[in-house]
Amino acid sequence: MVHRQQMVVGTIKIMILGAGGMLGTDLCKVFPDALKFTHHELDITERELVIKTIRENKPDVVINAAAYTKVDQAEDEEELACAINGYAPGYIAEGCALAGATLIHYSTDYVFDGSKPEYIESDQTNPINAYGRSKLLGEQEIAKHTDNYMIIRTSWLFGKHGRNFVDTMMRLSPQMENVKVVNDQLGRPTYTADLALKTAEIIDMEPGIYHLTNSGTCSWYDFASAIIPNVIPCTSKDYPTKAKRPRYSVLRNTKTTPMRHWKDALKEYLKEKRA
Repeated sequence: MVHRQQMVVGTIKIMILGAGGMLGTDLCKVFPDALKFTHHELDITERELVIKTIRENKPDVVINAAAYTKVDQAEDEEELACAINGYAPGYIAEGCALAGATLIHYSTDYVFDGSKPEYIESDQTNPINAYGRSKLLGEQEIAKHTDNYMIIRTSWLFGKHGRNFVDTMMRLSPQMENVKVVNDQLGRPTYTADLALKTAEIIDMEPGIYHLTNSGTCSWYDFASAIIPNVIPCTSKDYPTKAKRPRYSVLRNTKTTPMRHWKDALKEYLKEKRA
């Protein structure tokens, strides 16, 4: 059992799960005094341990940034993806309900099927891959166990502390004459540093589902073109993947002020990477 002295941010006691991940690391910067647990310190798939940890530490807010994020691999590991993305958030919600805590959890644009150009928070979900199904299960399990939750759907994450599309493009560019990237999947890139700051901004808002991404819509090709010079467009048929991706996964935020444009966030990220 991991049990440490409770930390306080202002008058709000925060607990961060998945603190070692790409988003979790940025959340730890925004909430420096939070009680932090990495995957190695707390396995969120262990129900009794999760509930006990939350009850004993008595946080006001639990932020769950732990997730299974391997979209293609999930097609072969759907049971594992569901254990981490689906049932585990339910265990966290159980603990939060018993402790009287608010749960903030991150979901994905992939809970939608991509059949319409953009999605608001109340739109019907219909995932078309295993990863999306696992994340939708997490949303459902949370709602089953507590009413005091904020589910933040986001998309196309990039950040300084984990594997991401931007770094992949920068790695491939000098190795290849041309890098092929699909131009028929549209979404909104999101910088984890911005998402972490926005999480702090909405922490006192009403419970429910929120769509939080950087502003601006683009294709993966458009995104790549802002990163490297030697990118050429292709279609999803030209570049088949194990997991089917939604053609449109633009998340429209109807509840909060907009975040900055993804191009501005990318410029900051690239500047810091090259510094």
